[in-house]
Amino acid sequence: MAVDMDDFWVFGYGSLMWNPGFAFEDKMTARTFGYRRSLCVRSWVHRGTQERPGLVLGLDRGGSCRGMAFKVARSDKADVIDYLRERELVTHVYKERTMPVLLADGRRVPALAYIIDRAHVQYAGSLSAEEAAATVAVSHGKSGANTEYVMNTLAHLKEMGIRDHWLEEVAAIIEQLSRQA
Repeated sequence: MAVDMDDFWVFGYGSLMWNPGFAFEDKMTARTFGYRRSLCVRSWVHRGTQERPGLVLGLDRGGSCRGMAFKVARSDKADVIDYLRERELVTHVYKERTMPVLLADGRRVPALAYIIDRAHVQYAGSLSAEEAAATVAVSHGKSGANTEYVMNTLAHLKEMGIRDHWLEEVAAIIEQLSRQA
């Protein structure tokens, strides 16, 4: 299949996959290379506080990530970019990038994505599953428990047929910690 370079695609790797919040013409699973889904963003509001930050997803360097790519109508491109900037760039912990993604049908297309800014104060770094689980297990913010965020993310990934072994390991450790408490 030929790729129209004027097509506009958005790559989602977290809640954007199941709750994009914008109109799209098509969607399909996709993979990006050189980045992985990671609980690497300190959440000071929604899933934690500044005193006890939670962790939310970022797209960090290394590996690959299966997510969802959304094709947006040309006529909606400006509105979708405005919406995504308002949603994703609140504290500027993410950088807006256009990067290649491999669609499930074999096409390689450029897609707008939001990757972690490793220089930002909210960047938590590459945590082990144990470190991430210990943080998530005790964090709460205005949107609820950090544990709910992780479990909800895994449930949605499973519904879409996407495995994330590291995140599954984090969840298993969280469940062990909750049984011990």
